[in-house]
Amino acid sequence: MADELRGMWDFADLTATEERFRARLAEPITDAHRAEVLTQLARVEGLRGDFAVGHQMLADAEALAEPDSAGRVRVFLERGRLLRSSGAEQEALPLFTAAFVLAGHRGDDYLAVDAAHMAALVDSSEEWTQRGVELARRSDDPEVRGWIGALMNNLGWALHEAGRPEEALRAFEQALEAREQVPGQPYEVEIARYAVAKVMRELGRAAEAAELMGRAVEWARGAGVADGWFHEELAEDYAALGWRVEAAEQARVALGLLDANQAPGRVGRLRELAGLG
Repeated sequence: MADELRGMWDFADLTATEERFRARLAEPITDAHRAEVLTQLARVEGLRGDFAVGHQMLADAEALAEPDSAGRVRVFLERGRLLRSSGAEQEALPLFTAAFVLAGHRGDDYLAVDAAHMAALVDSSEEWTQRGVELARRSDDPEVRGWIGALMNNLGWALHEAGRPEEALRAFEQALEAREQVPGQPYEVEIARYAVAKVMRELGRAAEAAELMGRAVEWARGAGVADGWFHEELAEDYAALGWRVEAAEQARVALGLLDANQAPGRVGRLRELAGLG
């Protein structure tokens, strides 16, 4: 059931995702399966910001799920996600902890790592990330091992925000290595490359950063992906190298792709690099 549910998700199309889950509910399935499907519909509602509907769906799922079932793990996990998304992070942490413990007891490594990943997002310590990474690295399941990149990426940003750039770089490099080992996720690889480049530049390694971002930008062009953040970072790399013309060119491309309302402070910097005042 778990693998089937993951395959039904399309985070870029929540309407189609919801339709698939509702179609499954219309089929003759067990209460245990119905509970799991309801948790996924609750997640859809959470992503839409309709938290009250999501919580009601989880209450319905909880009434169907056995205490030690995968459905109960998912109730903990999705209730925690709803709370985190609505700003109640400290209330979410015990639920992610409960999901991690129960998933571990059941031997469900994928859900256990997912729970550790979510706990790491609301807990400032590095312990949850390390728990998730250790569990993922021990697993023979490629989907479980696929969590390593996301976990190391989260750790890298936490270290970066804490003012520990050298450690952040090591985490980002491990995230990139892990992403490169997962087939079919080229964008995630380039996002990981972006993080490595950003910290390299901040550590005075602008030439290496520019080489990495050049690869990311070339991939994006070839794949038809318009990513302003890639061009922004390449502009900063060129500026650090003193290549003003090249920096201005990349800054202008980034300005055409980024939403000024989403990144007002960064737009000002890009206008400066582009020579637009």
